[in-house]
Amino acid sequence: MSDPQAWPAPRYAWYATGVLTVAYTLSYVDRQILSMLVGPIKADLGLSDTQVGLLQGFAFAVFYTLVGIPMGRLADRGDRRRLIAWAVLAWSLATAACGLARSYGQLFLARVGVGVGEAALGPAAYSMIVDCFPPERRGRAMGFYSTGVYLGIGLAAIIGGAVVGRLAGSPPLVLPLVGSISAWQVTFFVVGLPGLLVAAWIATLREPARQGNVQLVAPPAGEAWRFLRARRGLFARHFTGVALLALAFNAMSFWMAPYLSRAHGLTPAEFGTALGFTLAIGGGVGIFAGGALADRLRRRGVADAELWPGILSGLAIVPTGLAATLASDGWSALAVFAAFMLCSSFSFAAAAVALQAVTPNRLRGQVSAVYLFWVNLAGIGLGSFLTGFVTDQVFGDELRVGESMAWIVGLSGPLAAALLLAARRPYREAFAQEQAAQAR
Repeated sequence: MSDPQAWPAPRYAWYATGVLTVAYTLSYVDRQILSMLVGPIKADLGLSDTQVGLLQGFAFAVFYTLVGIPMGRLADRGDRRRLIAWAVLAWSLATAACGLARSYGQLFLARVGVGVGEAALGPAAYSMIVDCFPPERRGRAMGFYSTGVYLGIGLAAIIGGAVVGRLAGSPPLVLPLVGSISAWQVTFFVVGLPGLLVAAWIATLREPARQGNVQLVAPPAGEAWRFLRARRGLFARHFTGVALLALAFNAMSFWMAPYLSRAHGLTPAEFGTALGFTLAIGGGVGIFAGGALADRLRRRGVADAELWPGILSGLAIVPTGLAATLASDGWSALAVFAAFMLCSSFSFAAAAVALQAVTPNRLRGQVSAVYLFWVNLAGIGLGSFLTGFVTDQVFGDELRVGESMAWIVGLSGPLAAALLLAARRPYREAFAQEQAAQAR
């Protein structure tokens, strides 16, 4: 067990993690709100499912992933909480700017801005949390932080359903300097502007001391690449396995709202709250439970403890995902979708802990940025896009979006489980090497 005197006071460590979780929740509200607005945006701007998928996936992910690597370097060398505060401010303003869009091009550029702002959060927050908790408590802490994903997408469903439902059929609103705006544009203002307050809150946190074998000066960027190449057998399998799980998660979580409308005739006002709680509770319980399982296995001496939640997730998402798209009615689909959310979320906290456990402190921000680059480019960038593309180009019928979701989940899950199983041996070796290095 670790020396508790080497870490921040537990109460403050959990407080800081809670504040970071609020920021993470907000990031997913702003990222996911588009899923509740697919219908009205398509109608107003004349878009296809493929174009909507690009807005959710490529527009957000490409610059998120590219900017994430230099942001990771900043996290390794500077004040992480200040970096996060500026990032929250930037993506919140970009989200509000989505509400000003009058064309597909303008909306695409605003979504790019959301991705650029969010790029700093992951590497810096991972690094801060690891410096707040000893190894045997990190799974739970990272699991708690990671519930922000599911709280965020749940709130997006609830807020989107409420705003669109309340304003449906109403004449456009007219705002000073802005002009006439519709309900979907108002929704972007509602979710974007509160981020200004969260940015100020983040700035009040204390920067935690960097634990372990730390250099005061950030290492050259080439050191991180040499480290990744030296352990490429592990990282290629780990990164790609988690990316496939993220691809399945994003395909289902983004397109579930349009699926409920198209296949089962429900409106956002009818299913928004139920979908929101399903996303938040199912996903939140799953990701925390996965982190707790990793901690329990670690305490029992299981050398590859942090990989097992991902392996189990890859096997479990296939039956639950297929069942959700084959349900006879919308409410049955939501009930099964809750099980899918629990299973699909089970891996992500433990996957982040695994990465930190085999990486020296001085490189964690940069290595985390490369990890997020790959996971987000493949998972976020392709998950929602491929679903829309298959629906448009393979099936040629938007009513068959459920079949597109099923194919993506059915292929991704087994491949992810196989890759993470193959990563077990190199992970055990890398973990032992890093623990020995920290003990010196």
